[in-house]
Amino acid sequence: MFNILRPLIFKFNPEIAHSLAIKALKLGNIHTLNNKKSPLLEQSMFNKKIYSPIGVAAGFDKNAEVYNSLFNLGFGFVEVGTVTPKPQYGNPKPRVFRLEEDEALINRLGFNNKGSENVSSRVKNNKPRGLLGINIGPNKDSINRVEDYLICFKKFCNLADYITINISSPNTENLRDFHERGELSTLIKTINKERNNNNSTIPIAVKISPDLTFDQIESVSEILIENNVEIIIISNSTDKNRDTLKNINKLEKGGLSGKPIEKISNNIINRFYKLIGKKIIIIGVGGVDSAHGVYEKMTSGATIVQLYTGMVFKGPKIASTINDELVKILEKDGIKNIREIIGSKKSS
Repeated sequence: MFNILRPLIFKFNPEIAHSLAIKALKLGNIHTLNNKKSPLLEQSMFNKKIYSPIGVAAGFDKNAEVYNSLFNLGFGFVEVGTVTPKPQYGNPKPRVFRLEEDEALINRLGFNNKGSENVSSRVKNNKPRGLLGINIGPNKDSINRVEDYLICFKKFCNLADYITINISSPNTENLRDFHERGELSTLIKTINKERNNNNSTIPIAVKISPDLTFDQIESVSEILIENNVEIIIISNSTDKNRDTLKNINKLEKGGLSGKPIEKISNNIINRFYKLIGKKIIIIGVGGVDSAHGVYEKMTSGATIVQLYTGMVFKGPKIASTINDELVKILEKDGIKNIREIIGSKKSS
């Protein structure tokens, strides 16, 4: 049905199409799929079982409106946000652009969301039926960005299964400065102190940019290990890598996501994995839209993966379809559980 409707859907502005998708999920117009649970895909993550390695990346369910509906579509986990302390509109419209020939999006949304109070209320009133991450960031006009992260952390530390510190969006000016050693170390130490003060054991994730140099990858790895960070999310959208794109929208300013960053993401995942091994869980993101794509991410070093742009182009059955295909691949290769393939890719 999605393939039939896609030409009509794509006539709408991407933000309007996204809004319609959220409304459909809220109203239940996208029916629950008959998802088969296979022991081959089952993993334990943060004291919960997940039945698929595929999650929804932050950006789709910004305001925690439809995470339970997404679980019904076959996703093993969902990350909502990015959430800021105060509501904010984000950057001026238009700010999302499809690149159909490239199977990509460019966005410069700028953390548009309804704020931490609104989102926390939603989560309290709608118990997650699966593994839920909450992605947090600072307001655009914030005087103290570290304090903004703290405000959100305190708001969500008892509501989520993990909290993601987003330092990697290219659409909030100077946010990526947090990749620098001193900035990142101070931020994580401050968050860890607050976590200890709250007697919380919630896992912390740091979401990093795909545009890091090798020196930065080494530096970030060292800081995350030194500060006992449990998860790294690799990666976000890129504000580079436009040379091979075909669609005219490649000239738009913003973060590029989708197929063009798949190999970039896989390479940076593998580089981090060689430095951190299994000391830190890697969540792989970037260009995933098939079972083969998930397999590549995991053999490169990811424990689980996320997608968003893939769902825009492949539709709401994408997780269910990938799960079925993964089971076939694992059975063919004689693998008893998908965790066996993590980091198994041989260096070229």
